[in-house]
Amino acid sequence: MERTTIGRDTRLCMSLSARPGNAGSRLHNWLYDHYGLDYVYKSFSTSDLAAAVGGIRALAIRGCAISMPFKEAVIPMLDALEDSARAIHSVNTIVNDGDVLTGYNTDYVAVRDLVTRRGIDLATPFLLRGSGGMAKAVVAALRDLGFRQGTIVARNREDGPALAAQYGFEWLAEMPSRGAAMLVNVTPLGMEGPQAEALAFSPEQVAACDIAFDVVAQPANTPFVRAAREAGKTVISGAEVIVLQAIEQFVLYTGLRPDAEAVAQAARFAHGLQVADSLRSA
Repeated sequence: MERTTIGRDTRLCMSLSARPGNAGSRLHNWLYDHYGLDYVYKSFSTSDLAAAVGGIRALAIRGCAISMPFKEAVIPMLDALEDSARAIHSVNTIVNDGDVLTGYNTDYVAVRDLVTRRGIDLATPFLLRGSGGMAKAVVAALRDLGFRQGTIVARNREDGPALAAQYGFEWLAEMPSRGAAMLVNVTPLGMEGPQAEALAFSPEQVAACDIAFDVVAQPANTPFVRAAREAGKTVISGAEVIVLQAIEQFVLYTGLRPDAEAVAQAARFAHGLQVADSLRSA
C-alpha cells in the first residue's frame, strides 16, 4: 500500500551521521509504504548536535538513528536510557514519546541476533579492532552471548583498555602479527571516503581466520569483506548489521514488527540482493 501524500499528520523519523547515506532512508521508507504507515524518513548530518537533538524535541520528530561520531556525545542530551544503552554507554536510537527522549542501542540487538543465527561456536577466539560507540555494542553482545576469549586492538589508551577490562578481554595498542579464528572490524577502515581502500586486517590474518565480521555498511563489500569471501570464509557484513538494527528501530518508532519476507524485500531495495539472501540464510 503506497502513501499518496505527506500531510500535517505525517510522522517524521530521521538519522544523524557524519556521513549520511541513502540505505537507511530507503529501507525505512520502503517499509512505511509497504504497511501503509503515514511516516517519512530522512537522513541528515550536523555540526551542532545539541541543536539537532533540540529539534527532535521541538518538532515532535518521532525517532532518530544516531551514527558515528555521535553515539556517546548524544547521551547527556537525553532524558532517559534503555538498559542496554546505559550499560554500554552508547546510543544509536532516540525515541521521542511526548517530548521525553529515550536512548536505545539496537546495534547490540542486531549483533547478538546475527551471531546467534550463524551458529558461531562461543569458544571461538576473536580479535576485534576498535573502541568507539559501535565497538562497545559489539563487545557487549559477544560477552553476553558467552564469548570469553577475545582481544581488543585500539590505539586509544583510555578507551581501549577500559573497554577490555569492563568485559574481561585482553587489550593491545597495536595490531599483532597473529590473528584469530574470528576477526571483527569496528573502525572506519574500508568505509566510503578517504579510507575506502584500507584493509582492516592483514592478508595473512584474513587467510588464517574462519569468520570475518565487518560492521562497515557503506559499502557492504569492503576490502576486508571481499578478501574474506574470496578466501571462502564465513562473512558477516555491516550491511546485515545495519538492516537488523534498523528493523529494531522501525519497531520502536511504529510498534509494528515486519514479517521476514518484508524485511528481505526492504533489504534488497536498500542494499541489494546479496544482503537480502544473507539475511534469509542466517
